[in-house]
Amino acid sequence: MSGAAPATARERLVDGMYGLGWSTVQKLPEPVAARLGRTIADTAWRRRGPAILRLEANLARVVPDAGPGRLAELSKAGMRSYMRYWMESFRLPAWSTEKVRGAVHIHDVHRLTDAIAADRGAILALPHLANWDLAGVWVTRVLGTPFTTVAERLKPESLYDRFVAYRESLGMEVLPHAGGSAFGTLARRLRDGGLVCLVADRDLSSSGVGVDYFGETARMPAGPALLAQHTGALLLPVTLWYEDDAVMHGRVHPPVEVPDSGTRAEKASAMTQALADVFAAGIAEHPEDWHMLQRLWVADLEPREVGAV
Repeated sequence: MSGAAPATARERLVDGMYGLGWSTVQKLPEPVAARLGRTIADTAWRRRGPAILRLEANLARVVPDAGPGRLAELSKAGMRSYMRYWMESFRLPAWSTEKVRGAVHIHDVHRLTDAIAADRGAILALPHLANWDLAGVWVTRVLGTPFTTVAERLKPESLYDRFVAYRESLGMEVLPHAGGSAFGTLARRLRDGGLVCLVADRDLSSSGVGVDYFGETARMPAGPALLAQHTGALLLPVTLWYEDDAVMHGRVHPPVEVPDSGTRAEKASAMTQALADVFAAGIAEHPEDWHMLQRLWVADLEPREVGAV
């Protein structure tokens, strides 16, 4: 990309590892890929690196009565769930529609299909639970409905390009997370009766709003709420979880309504809190499937990060 800084050695290594995953894991027999994922997860968990410690610190908010032993069990299960996400994602481009159909069960899907049939536009907002990419493939292949999403800019650019190409190969339109430009395109898609899907439990912009999340303040993106206000599209929270070794479950929750009164910002704040409440309930039910290995709560952020959200 013109003007981009040269990739560091670490960034080139990361890019190469992801490239190896997409090219190699996809070709492995499924039981072998599953065992490989568990082995990688357990190895990372035993090393007790920063990501594992952060996951346990986050889980301590979700399960406040859990002692060290219980948190360790949850983080181990969480890493296995996280690596299941990656093993599945590396293999998704080769999955048939019938395999996708059999691997996903969505409860209360009528809320989504009714919104699609009404042609008024719909926004699906999800937390980092289970496999949101698999859910997206289910929407594009089983429901036959394309959608638009956004992707965080990654370093190096070649890695970002890999993710964009991967998701586009699955039937998704992918926009860079670039503030107003992405918002405008998403709004146009919704006004045309389209579908937008956003992972929405961690703020990556300057427009995040504070929410009460498991009793402490966190920042979440206002984009889903603002889009719903701006376009009249339905805002539908979705939660996901793994039920067993074969099936991922999900639920389409009732729409988050736009409040009748208040300023634009006040309405966005109330709607984002409503999303956070649905996300929190889903995470509390399935904490082992919550893949939050980064700092989330304001109390955990560095001063510069607080100023940036």
